[in-house]
Amino acid sequence: MRVIASSIRKGNVIEQDGKLYVVLSAENIHPGKGTPVSQIEMRRISDGVKVSERYKTTDQVEKATVEERNFTYLYEDGDGYHFMNPETYDQVQVSKDFVGSSAPYLQESMTVKLLMHDATPVAMQLPQRVTLEVVDTEPVTKGQTASSSYKPAMLSNGVRTQVPPHITVGTRIVVMTEDGSYAERAKD
Repeated sequence: MRVIASSIRKGNVIEQDGKLYVVLSAENIHPGKGTPVSQIEMRRISDGVKVSERYKTTDQVEKATVEERNFTYLYEDGDGYHFMNPETYDQVQVSKDFVGSSAPYLQESMTVKLLMHDATPVAMQLPQRVTLEVVDTEPVTKGQTASSSYKPAMLSNGVRTQVPPHITVGTRIVVMTEDGSYAERAKD
């Protein structure tokens, strides 16, 4: 299926020169003068080589046909990450490179979408938000207003992020998985 380059997003799978690539990042750049371009960073699925391509935003790109399936995350071991199809109970194992920067956000029994191409997992999509606990942060400074600044915090998954001043150690917060940013205080 051919689509315009500006519609490509992170996690999409595109086909180029007979090879499949998973998109790691896609950015549309609009310079002051000149043609707008789409800067796409992708990883070749067959051998893991990273490639960076620039397309005019109106160029046609071949989007590979992939099937999106829900899988449940089971565990991680020396071989990689293990997922299970909740309908068939089939297990799939993927490498640490496959999961990449998403690894800290994986939680036991979490449902993730695996994009499958001919029964082979080619990309993974996490839920947009996860709930994590703040394990370390600075105490509130008197006179600091809530709107003025954020303070650094360490989360239970080992990721550092910025949180509002009223967040204390032990507070559960909702974090965006795409960039690790604070979204809100958890409702539970």
